[in-house]
Amino acid sequence: MNEDAQAMSAAADGVVQAKQLGKTYAEGTLRTRVFESLDFSVARGETVAIVGASGAGKSTLLHLLGGLDVPSSGEVYVAGQRMSALSDAARGRLRNASLGFIYQFHHLLPEFTALENVMMPVLLAGASTSEARQRACSLLESVGLGHRLAHKPGELSGGERQRTAVARALVNNPACVLGDEPTGNLDEKTATVVFEQMLELKRARATSLVLVTHDRSLARRLDRVLELRDGRLHALASDAV
Repeated sequence: MNEDAQAMSAAADGVVQAKQLGKTYAEGTLRTRVFESLDFSVARGETVAIVGASGAGKSTLLHLLGGLDVPSSGEVYVAGQRMSALSDAARGRLRNASLGFIYQFHHLLPEFTALENVMMPVLLAGASTSEARQRACSLLESVGLGHRLAHKPGELSGGERQRTAVARALVNNPACVLGDEPTGNLDEKTATVVFEQMLELKRARATSLVLVTHDRSLARRLDRVLELRDGRLHALASDAV
């Protein structure tokens, strides 16, 4: 199968797909293999939880799927495009258009307001300031932050900062959102609110969600749960989560 046919197959199979993915870190003569020959695909609108022990490679996998790290072997496809075939600039454009990212720590820019932080991905995509403002305002309103548009991250609570990060991740209507412990730094009540809003926005936009989490109660609410163990992804039955 040629590369164009592979890309078409990847696009049909999932919005984000890994084929025979491997990652090994080298430091001097020491080589640490995280995983190898790993296959993964998420369908449009599907939600997938990835669980596993600390150090199993969950965050590494998420970074590879998002094009934030380079695999040692295998390929990652996003929206049907083979990431390794793209230049750094093209990879950045594809990430901004097709993927959203939410981390345990919000990573909002402290010198900008909530509104400006959420506008930024839209502006980077080439939209006008007025369109970016409209889309950012709409999403911030939908997560209950319409009254906090002009506040900077330091003036927001932890839950408000994380809801701003959720809005930023979804503002370009990405095909898939990748979340790395997005509620892990919040108290249980606030984490539940943020998670509910994340799912509600995901459903409204038919966006896929891949969520790395240690919270099995949250994982059970997603369509599939995969455990990363011994360098392999193992599907878990709902009663085993």
